[in-house]
Amino acid sequence: MKHPLTAENILRQISSKDIKLGELRNIAKEIKKDHQLANELWSSTYFFARQLAILIMDKKLLTEDVIDSLVSDISQYQDKEKLQLIDWLIANQLTKDKKTLALTERWKDSQSSLKRRVYWYYQGRQRWMGQTPPTSNGELLSEIEKHIEKEVPEVQWTMNFSADWIGVYDKKYRERCMALGEKIGLYKGKMYQKDVHRNIYLSS
Repeated sequence: MKHPLTAENILRQISSKDIKLGELRNIAKEIKKDHQLANELWSSTYFFARQLAILIMDKKLLTEDVIDSLVSDISQYQDKEKLQLIDWLIANQLTKDKKTLALTERWKDSQSSLKRRVYWYYQGRQRWMGQTPPTSNGELLSEIEKHIEKEVPEVQWTMNFSADWIGVYDKKYRERCMALGEKIGLYKGKMYQKDVHRNIYLSS
């Protein structure tokens, strides 16, 4: 049976500035997947409606053209909301399907800084998850060393994230990661992920 929620009553329901992400998730659980409703919510341009829309999109319908359109819309927001939306899209859609993950591998040199942010996040995530990525750690770290100082902050953050996890899981590159952190200051005060074997600070 089709759920009773429509874009109009959902927008009324989430119009409060104090809406919590947990509340959006609860609404999404009730709806499950509804790509048409997601499109209606997205077209409202309302920030919280777009967060909810991301949760109920059908990943099978996220073609490259659709993703390009989403990223273009997200880029129109101010920094805080822009990064919240792109990271929400990464976490709830782009990392959930092999097809969309394959697209991100081509975004390293994209003109879109948000796409580059996605590319570097996914590189770090592969290492964080203990996967074997196609690009070697040495090659990736060389790219970071070459470009990170010239990148925009929203991309620097995920390049930093990738270098962090290279240093955690590949001991032979740890000193280079530490040197990079000291050089550019992005790692100042940051601690590597702890486990029983590691308690490593990049810079103090």
